Amino acid sequence: MSIERMAPGNDSLMTQFILVGLTDQSVLQLPLFFLFLVMYMVTVMGNLSLIIVIGLSSHLHTPMYFFLFNLSFIDLCYSSVFTPKMLINIILKKKSISYMGCMTQLYFLTFFGISECYVLTSMAYDRYVAICNPLLYNIAMSPKVCSSFMLGSYLMAFLDPMILIGGMLRLTFCDTNTINHYLCDTYPLLHLSCTSTYILELEVIIMSGINIIVPSLTIFISYGLILSNILHISSTEGRSKAFSTCSSHIITVSLFFGSSAFVYLKPPSMLMNKGKVSSVFYTNVVPMMNPLIYSLRNKDVKLALRKVLRMVKF
Repeated sequence: MSIERMAPGNDSLMTQFILVGLTDQSVLQLPLFFLFLVMYMVTVMGNLSLIIVIGLSSHLHTPMYFFLFNLSFIDLCYSSVFTPKMLINIILKKKSISYMGCMTQLYFLTFFGISECYVLTSMAYDRYVAICNPLLYNIAMSPKVCSSFMLGSYLMAFLDPMILIGGMLRLTFCDTNTINHYLCDTYPLLHLSCTSTYILELEVIIMSGINIIVPSLTIFISYGLILSNILHISSTEGRSKAFSTCSSHIITVSLFFGSSAFVYLKPPSMLMNKGKVSSVFYTNVVPMMNPLIYSLRNKDVKLALRKVLRMVKF
């Protein structure tokens, strides 16, 4: 494949990359196109529905649904950063993306991924306070506290990608422009560099450790305390319902953090094709599952959805 670049002095500047995609087997392209198209449509409809329903329903203006509103917004934006481009590349022969387009995609992929880590953590803490310390709930989860959690989440999500992109922009890409991925992710780009990436790899592992390990430990400790509290519930029906809700949340959190840890807490030489498959879970599967697991099974949300639909009819 041709490499387009300009050469100011002794430096080389890549002007475009080629995205290989999930697979280069032509027989799988059409099935993959329809699979990811359906997943994207479900993701958009599910998350957009939640945003509208929570926004229009005053009785859902509580801390839990405030975090859920932000989670749905993040998932909607997160999947939209790369899925439309991925779908276009599947059906086109020339699967290119510009250098700046690639850096922009990497920035927002990292921004929304880190945001999701901390919103999921805030949601777990909210459930912990609601179940284990209900008398302190109004104080511990006041509007000011909830807003501070979200501000902190977005601030972390803003700063870390800035550091990452700053390092990426200093790299020189001079051997090939073919990215072995369906999106512009960190390690596939580092693999193309012909300059030393040791410092940047170390930065990525440290940032990933902070943004994956700390939130995931906080979440699992919160749910461990919640489950311990549930065991003291005398009602069998209440205990069963609580276990069902918590287990669903734990499954989606495990998928998100587990697949993220597999990709970002390993050196790039150990990933390659396995990294592409793992990234499908945190980029496509989890944003699609979140609306179903966190709320569409919820009676309050179903009631609010019916009211909104009645308003639309009138």
